[in-house]
Amino acid sequence: MRLVAVKRVMIGLAIVGLGVASYVTVVHYAGIKPACSAGGSCETVQSSVYNNVLGVPVALIGLLGYIAILASLFVRESENARLATTLMTVVGFAFSAYLTYREAFSIHAYCEWCLSSAAIMTILACLSTLRFLRVAPELAGLAATELAPGDADADGASATAANGDRSSADPQAADPTALPAD
Repeated sequence: MRLVAVKRVMIGLAIVGLGVASYVTVVHYAGIKPACSAGGSCETVQSSVYNNVLGVPVALIGLLGYIAILASLFVRESENARLATTLMTVVGFAFSAYLTYREAFSIHAYCEWCLSSAAIMTILACLSTLRFLRVAPELAGLAATELAPGDADADGASATAANGDRSSADPQAADPTALPAD
């Protein structure tokens, strides 16, 4: 999978996460029961003491987190942008892991919405880390040598340059025995 495709998948996941977090935030502020097939587990989790951090609802923190992650995916592509996305998703993953731990060992109930957000954040953290490290093409078996001649990867490097065919970049490369022009 090319880095561009990874970024598109991440945007899709962030939009889904934004939808989940928006729903849970609306449920929190409206004071209504969340739709949950686990027989009230979502309500148990959302009414627990772990539902707020320093007076801020966890749902709102998640909503703001997904907005920030989504925004970082739309800024100009750079190493700093990829690093920012990676840091936000890893922090989001760690926070989700902590909350899931609390669901399991303190609240003894699981919220489907929270677990789906945790799953989304886990995938986002993995993808953003791969994207930052630039190993996504190798994992999918699309090393630079497998690009078609003239194709460019996410960094703009062409396959012809990666394959050693410099004919398009250096006219003398076509005939290595030719003398340089003066």
